[in-house]
Amino acid sequence: MEAVTKSKTSKLLYYVLLLILVAFSVATLFPFLWMISTSLRTDIDLFQNPNNWIPSSLYLNNFKEVWTIIPFGKYFMNTVMLSVVITVLQVLICSMAAYAFAKLKVPFKSTLFILFMANLMMPWHSIMVPQFAVVSSLGLYNTHGGYILIQLFSGFGIFLMRQFFMSLPGELNEAARVDGFSEWKIFWRIIMPLSAASLSTFSIFTFTFMWNDYLAPMIYLNDESLKTLQLGLQSFQTEHTMDYGLLMAGTVLATIPMVIVFLIGERFFIQSVATTGMKN
Repeated sequence: MEAVTKSKTSKLLYYVLLLILVAFSVATLFPFLWMISTSLRTDIDLFQNPNNWIPSSLYLNNFKEVWTIIPFGKYFMNTVMLSVVITVLQVLICSMAAYAFAKLKVPFKSTLFILFMANLMMPWHSIMVPQFAVVSSLGLYNTHGGYILIQLFSGFGIFLMRQFFMSLPGELNEAARVDGFSEWKIFWRIIMPLSAASLSTFSIFTFTFMWNDYLAPMIYLNDESLKTLQLGLQSFQTEHTMDYGLLMAGTVLATIPMVIVFLIGERFFIQSVATTGMKN
């Protein structure tokens, strides 16, 4: 009887917890629903019926006008190019550094790793000025190259990939060395294929951060032809007014690539989260 009572109590707690999690999940959708609703309305409709989330009539011209009022296509392509290039380069560089920290015998390896991890505790704003001075002295200010240069390193990426590489058995490396593999071949032909889940997770985080980055492009990119999508959306906000319909339409379009990237890497992302902390 007592066992039955405990079983019923456990089930009740499970369903209560599930209900709470569902409620929180639904609550997170409200900003997105408001964004979509506003993108399909005129400003007049929005201010006349601010509490009515269902548009009185669908105004699809917002999605058409956003491409003509500002060079939305140019901003979009700049953002795609920068996000993809930085994601690829950052994943490669951080993976190689993480492999060295995890599997190679490097002098003062622990000390160097601690110094790298100190980067995680240092806000970017504290190095913003000296970093700007370095980029300017190299003649890379107001260029995509300068912006890419400052994004090539990620302390978080090195930490994430190092933790995964350490979970791989060392016997893999030893067996490969016996077969005559160099460290470069071991890294590319053994370690990297086994790291698909972690690489996918790191890529999603990096791409999302780069896609949404606003402050760094605002500092380093001044020419209209170089600006990213986040800077372009600011055009709909002036000192005294804001075109909510166009701003939300542009935001909806800007959100679509991130959703696509996550859906593509979702399986690997869940696999990486599920296996975090597990040792082989």
